[in-house]
Amino acid sequence: MLKEGMYLADRYEIVGKVGAGGMSDVYKAKDHTLGRFVAIKVLKQEFSEDVNFVTKFRTEAQSAAGLEHPNIVNIYDVGSENGLYYIVMEYVEGITLKTYIEKKGQLSFKEAVSIAIQVGRGIEAAHNKHIIHRDIKPQNIIISTEGKVKVTDFGIARVASTNTINSDVMGSVHYASPEQARNGFVDGKSDIYSLGIVMYEMVTGRVPFDGESTVAVAIQHLQEEMVVPSAYAPELPISMEKIILKCTQKSPDRRYDSISDLLLDLKKALISPDEDFVVMVPLGQQEKTRVMKPEEIESIKEQTGKVYYEEPDEEEEGEEDEEDDEEEGGLLNSKMEKAVTIMGIIAAVIIVLIIAYIAISITGVFKFKDKTKDKDDTQTEEASNLVEMIDLTGMTYDEAKKELNGIGLGITKGDSMSSDKYEEGLVVGQSEKEGDMVEKNTTITVNLSSGAGEIDVPSVVGLDKDAAESAIKAAGFKVKTEYEYSSDVPAGDVISQTPGGDSKAKKDDTITIVVSRGPQQQKMINVLGLTEQAARDALAGINVTVSSTNSDYSDDVPEGCVISQSISEGTFVNPGTTITLTISLGKKVETYSLNNYTIEKLSEIPENATGISATIALYKSEGEDRINSWTATYFPFSVSQGNIENCSEGYFVIDWSWTVTDESGNVKNETKQTTIEGVKFTKN
Repeated sequence: MLKEGMYLADRYEIVGKVGAGGMSDVYKAKDHTLGRFVAIKVLKQEFSEDVNFVTKFRTEAQSAAGLEHPNIVNIYDVGSENGLYYIVMEYVEGITLKTYIEKKGQLSFKEAVSIAIQVGRGIEAAHNKHIIHRDIKPQNIIISTEGKVKVTDFGIARVASTNTINSDVMGSVHYASPEQARNGFVDGKSDIYSLGIVMYEMVTGRVPFDGESTVAVAIQHLQEEMVVPSAYAPELPISMEKIILKCTQKSPDRRYDSISDLLLDLKKALISPDEDFVVMVPLGQQEKTRVMKPEEIESIKEQTGKVYYEEPDEEEEGEEDEEDDEEEGGLLNSKMEKAVTIMGIIAAVIIVLIIAYIAISITGVFKFKDKTKDKDDTQTEEASNLVEMIDLTGMTYDEAKKELNGIGLGITKGDSMSSDKYEEGLVVGQSEKEGDMVEKNTTITVNLSSGAGEIDVPSVVGLDKDAAESAIKAAGFKVKTEYEYSSDVPAGDVISQTPGGDSKAKKDDTITIVVSRGPQQQKMINVLGLTEQAARDALAGINVTVSSTNSDYSDDVPEGCVISQSISEGTFVNPGTTITLTISLGKKVETYSLNNYTIEKLSEIPENATGISATIALYKSEGEDRINSWTATYFPFSVSQGNIENCSEGYFVIDWSWTVTDESGNVKNETKQTTIEGVKFTKN
């Protein structure tokens, strides 16, 4: 296992582990040559010495390396070092479509179409290079933080040929095409079928086929009709429903001829969602869905040799466990399938025998007598008091009591015993062995099963949901998944588990894991018009911090109040989000000056006038606001004025006064008011 800080090829610095699959681990790393983050898929050590696995691993890189498209996770490099085989690929920050669907439940029509178009474009690019993905599912579709949709994991892609593809690795069963189930010819139409199932899940929030086992689901793909998506999404437009139904036809001939044709209909659906324009291929009589016979199902199993399995991160070959008699989410080998078939036959025979026994007992055709009755009449009284002990294992306590009482024996409970073979409450041991001769009225002690013995519970806290579920199932437990918001644990990772890691529990017990939904988002509020402090207080109430402020002039917003906010009202944000506010400086002030304006003496004043003076007042032209005033007693008089706000022009009002003495010696005071308009100011 690679650790943080380690280097590959003296170039890639490991930052941390981000995922795990059946055959490889995925790490985030820093490419110091190009200065970017990358994802590195490393073949697990236990497989690195297996030539077949190494070849498959290299083939994965070679298949995908030639693909370069905005909707495909690109491959950058492939190499090996110190026995480690790795692939370097584009690192995409985001979540899988599976996680996105789980969070939202059902996607809107437009959102589902948009995602389907982007996925389709990626598949189209691969098909154009004769590469079939073969494992289209929501877990292999990533939605980046920028909203870009990318298809990843071409791990089982094969170059298309005209020959039947007998792959060693089957696609995930919930999204697999019928031809994959029957191990038949697989071409690009198989990817179209899988994309149709993905679209179904996006708009309904569920997969169309589900069951208790992968075999059961695979059979449904082969012979059962799906419930139409509008049954779960009543508002779904007819165009989208028809597109999904055409993609998921069981016969490849009835699907879209190519992914390009599908894209055309998806784009048209965005424009005319309620138009019934999808052309369905007529169903021929020979193509009608029919119920498969048991022998046909067995034939499919024999031809395939393996059963679909699911792994959360990538499609790899599962390990066969010859010591385990139960399906563990991996492949069932042929021996296991035969064992299952034989057990089914045995069970059927036992059921028939039980029914026959009951019928015969009721009709009284036969009577079953104690073996002691057939012995010689001369047997001793001691011998006639003995009964042959029966086998009680597998019975309930009440069933065992009834059987023992029927032959004259009593029963009592002994200590409980764990058992991997018998369920809790069934008899797993008895004080007298089957076939022993036991005196009548003897009390038989039985041991009841306490269920399977306790085994170690794996610790999955910190793992992503898919990896955690796989680890728990592989250990022999069932999984229950719950979700909580968390500001500390990344979305999709396990917050806690019950019972805890490294404790013990019984096989098939349920382990509950709590998966993070990420921080609980809140809607951004409107703080426009509030004072800066009031805005800060309101934002703190929804755990949003003002990281910085800008200032600007505003004719409408008072000084000190918020003009704008960097995150608009109604936007969903995580706790701890930062925001920038723009604070008003009030109206923008422009200043002007009047420099050395000369006031000449009024021409009407006589030459012999004395005591000449003038009161000079300067006003703004936009109103009657007086800027300043001066008193002049000599002329010409120079006027200057600075810091005139928001006004580029004004006018003077001058009140003149003087004294005149006439020929008779009489003194007379004279006054006059004059105005000078259109006085221009200079902008500072």
